[in-house]
Amino acid sequence: MAFEMRVLILVAAMVVWLSSAAYAEQGTATFYTPPYVPSSCNGYQNDGVLIAAASAPIFNNKAACGRSYRVTCTGATNQGVPQPCKGTSVVVKIVDLCPSPGCQATLDLSQEAFATIANPDAGKITIEYNQV
Repeated sequence: MAFEMRVLILVAAMVVWLSSAAYAEQGTATFYTPPYVPSSCNGYQNDGVLIAAASAPIFNNKAACGRSYRVTCTGATNQGVPQPCKGTSVVVKIVDLCPSPGCQATLDLSQEAFATIANPDAGKITIEYNQV
């Protein structure tokens, strides 16, 4: 009986892990160009180039500062570049707020992060993202 219980617990844990790993939010991404400092989260600290500014709902009054998100391009938002995606994903760290009302996306990626997953000529893309 103990063996069956351990197997059942293991299977349940795997189901929970797989369902959380497969879940991703849908949104859009744009990009911004250097200089990347100062940022809302870290002032003049250099956070590298794989960074992003989050829209207000994600930023949540700086609660998202330092969080990492895996971002994957899923498609175009316009006809300019009908297939912008490169088939890769990128992990970015939230370092800034994409301020309303000017923010045009869920995540405003650094130019380098955007170019990792999509053709920058697209300007704006649809994405899937999840916290890692």
